[in-house]
Amino acid sequence: MATLVSFHAHPDDESIATGGVIAKAASEGHRVVLVFGTRGENGEYPEGFLDAGEDLADRRVKETLAAAEILGSHRVEWLGYRDSGMDGTDTNNDARSFHLADVDEAAQRLANILQEESADVLTTYDAGGGYGHPDHVKVHVVGHRAAEIARTPCLYEATMNRNHFVRLLEDAKSLGIEDLPDPSEVGDFGVPEDQITTTVDVTDFLGVKRNAMRAHASQITETSFFLTMPEDVFRTTWGTEWFIRVGAPPGTRESSLFD
Repeated sequence: MATLVSFHAHPDDESIATGGVIAKAASEGHRVVLVFGTRGENGEYPEGFLDAGEDLADRRVKETLAAAEILGSHRVEWLGYRDSGMDGTDTNNDARSFHLADVDEAAQRLANILQEESADVLTTYDAGGGYGHPDHVKVHVVGHRAAEIARTPCLYEATMNRNHFVRLLEDAKSLGIEDLPDPSEVGDFGVPEDQITTTVDVTDFLGVKRNAMRAHASQITETSFFLTMPEDVFRTTWGTEWFIRVGAPPGTRESSLFD
């Protein structure tokens, strides 16, 4: 059995981007460790959601621990930086933010965990961070450096299949479904299909993945599109998780992080 360390920017990213792979790995007997750059201090949440005197970061830690238990993760760690907020916001300038963290310092914190765990596989994000959030881009940079320091054998970049989402939007538009982005607006979301090396079918774990999303109630409310999607639409949209294996030969096409 192997040890998978899955590195993310904020609580709930693990469930959305890699929840199926985490649950699948745990079910197969692999050890799974979740690591977060931040506690998501700058996330948006419904008015009146927090209890009197409650801090959002503390609530998000509790939500993460609940989601981790649902997914089957064995350990959860935080690197200790502050949520940088969306690109272009004032919080990007906070000296405590993950966005401004020294790369080698942050990478060493992650590398320490990789070495403690004798990690076989590390997941980080693609170079654009999926959708350009400063903390997601930082996960890419820090993850690569940490894998180098710790000499982690396999490094995978979690990503989104841009062509898949364009096809979904085109199909929805042809069916007359309104209030969705135009396919041309997908822009730099994820990466083109031909850059993806690893396509993992996680349909058997969609119930677990959705329940893990539900645990992040401050960010994913019961009225969110994640939880209101019909089961068949959810399966089509989120039943596959995509990765780029760093250093893989051209033309690599695989269906597992552990091959």
